[in-house]
Amino acid sequence: MRVTFQEELDQLEATLQAEGELVLRALRGALNALVQQEGELADEVIAFDDEIDREYLAIEDGIQSFLARQTPVAVDLRLVLAILHINLHLERMADYCVTVAKLTKLVQGASPDPTLLEAFEEMGARAEEMIRVALDSFAARDMDAAESLVELDELIDRGNRRVVQHLLSLGRDPEQHEWGLRMIVVSRCLERIGDHAVDIGEQTAYLVSGEFREFTDASH
Repeated sequence: MRVTFQEELDQLEATLQAEGELVLRALRGALNALVQQEGELADEVIAFDDEIDREYLAIEDGIQSFLARQTPVAVDLRLVLAILHINLHLERMADYCVTVAKLTKLVQGASPDPTLLEAFEEMGARAEEMIRVALDSFAARDMDAAESLVELDELIDRGNRRVVQHLLSLGRDPEQHEWGLRMIVVSRCLERIGDHAVDIGEQTAYLVSGEFREFTDASH
């Protein structure tokens, strides 16, 4: 039975949403591993990235095959291009989750700072919310929801700044110093996940309007 043009597009988008769900799972696992200082859970997150990579490659291959056989135009072409870009953003998010998991393993046995762990839980919750809003707004072609990601991202950015400020206030205990330096990278990973969610929102706006624009001015 021949798959129709629209069915192929629908399948690509469904696979993209499924990849997004896997990224959400990886993020939650990475955060739990960090807060609970669970090395085995961190290992699971690292291994789980292979499954996300398979979805990423399946979408890439699907798009190549689709474009080789079909000639999408107008909104259909924009949809294919948006899926291509969002696929990359999701894969990058998953890579940041792996980085958090690897850093968790490196600091096993250290004494974590409760204030920072609480901050990471909050930033992680914001990041999860942003991924959900990004995926849902794309599925619904909802530009207003996509643009709301900018305000949500500012909350993560503030959290990142608070983490850095708190780390600078810590004493010169060598163990705390090493742990803190690694936690700066964790904070940065969560902040970058938020940035990628905003990028997905920009793809939604592109799909709806036909014009690409950045939601924020990177020069400020």
